[in-house]
Amino acid sequence: MKIKIAFPLVILILFFGVSFQKPQHKPVLYMIGDSTVQNGSGKGSDSLWGWGSFIGLYINSDKIDIRNHAKGGRSSRTFLTEGRWDSIMKTLKKGDYVLMQFGHNDEGELADTLRARGSIKGIGEETKEIYNPIRKINETVYTYGHYMRKYVDDTKAKGAIPIILSPVPRNNFNKDGKIEKDKYGVWANEVSKQTGTYFIDLNATVIKEYEAMGPEKVKEFFPKDHTHTNRQGAVLNAESVIKGIRTLKSCGLRKYIK
Repeated sequence: MKIKIAFPLVILILFFGVSFQKPQHKPVLYMIGDSTVQNGSGKGSDSLWGWGSFIGLYINSDKIDIRNHAKGGRSSRTFLTEGRWDSIMKTLKKGDYVLMQFGHNDEGELADTLRARGSIKGIGEETKEIYNPIRKINETVYTYGHYMRKYVDDTKAKGAIPIILSPVPRNNFNKDGKIEKDKYGVWANEVSKQTGTYFIDLNATVIKEYEAMGPEKVKEFFPKDHTHTNRQGAVLNAESVIKGIRTLKSCGLRKYIK
């Protein structure tokens, strides 16, 4: 009698065995940053694009999901204080990746009535107590390095992999046809060393491309101002990000590149 019951049960398990297996987690590639990563809604409004909108051209999205959470106008500080990072933390899982690029908006004022988005310059642990006229609350403002370390530490605590990027350069050629390296790029690199985090020097890589092209050619990438690129410029930046990922020899994200 026991054999009659066990036999069909074995057959059922063999036939439907796959359904009893726990589904594997498909990893997610998150991107956080400002408008140079995602401009507006990411659909090319005013012919402006961020490089994050084109990462999907080079990453196999069948094997890893791509989620661009970057938002225009945000700094390392305000992306956090607005709760945008908290929303990512709710879904971030072990084996996911986070590309993080901030700096363009961190040099703004700490407590002006227009945006109040700046962070304290540098990577130390200095703080400043302010009244935030936008949020209408008292706020402790930290350094750029402090906020970047938080993103890194929170990502690692989830078992996910953080990758820091230096900010893409602005179209700021000097009379000698050179572009000065962004100080936030230097600080981003220092934070990566402090925390033992993967680093892509996007600032230096794109500067090298721009200087090889020259001011007149690069000017075509910036239809509105010296910061925001058109589609062609954003694709070049996205390609530079992919080149950077390829150099991270022990980083698993490489295997998802097409």
